[in-house]
Amino acid sequence: MAREGGRDNRGGNRDRDRDRDGDELIDKLVTINRVAKVVKGGRRFAFAALVVVGDQKGRVGYGAGKAREVPEAIRKATERAKRGMIRVPMKEGRTLHHDMTGDYGAGRVVLRAAPAGTGIIAGGPMRAVFETLGIGDVVAKSIGSRNPHNMVKATFAALERCASPRAVASRRGKKVSDLLGKREAAPEVADV
Repeated sequence: MAREGGRDNRGGNRDRDRDRDGDELIDKLVTINRVAKVVKGGRRFAFAALVVVGDQKGRVGYGAGKAREVPEAIRKATERAKRGMIRVPMKEGRTLHHDMTGDYGAGRVVLRAAPAGTGIIAGGPMRAVFETLGIGDVVAKSIGSRNPHNMVKATFAALERCASPRAVASRRGKKVSDLLGKREAAPEVADV
């Protein structure tokens, strides 16, 4: 089991990579929240987990699970994430095709395509989404709510609207070269 260096505020490891059932899915634990219900005999504790699952090849999903024990909450969240996976088209297998924004509740995110070598420049919950998705170069900014649930859902709202030039061209009945324009030859630079 490979581990990465992210730690949550309770000292636990928040990034967990696991291969499941040979389907090469990687899951990352985004957050765990302990909630208490006050009853006659005292407090009853339960745990809520938010997990992101992806194959690092363009498919990703998220899920939330609640249970009395942490492992059970993570298992429920992982199963829910696997059921709700989406496919995101990627440019050159490393970045997004175009810039986009996503909203969910008070959460708003801005995602921008980036040149090769940029890396993932994004905050915690969004970083987990991009790492499991397999995007290598992206710049993202969260505006508004810092709640991990809202940030992940806003990121997914943006990714669901992502379209490749091929899909847009087929929808509009055009060729990809008509949309992107002809590539011009680079101007020659004169030596001075």
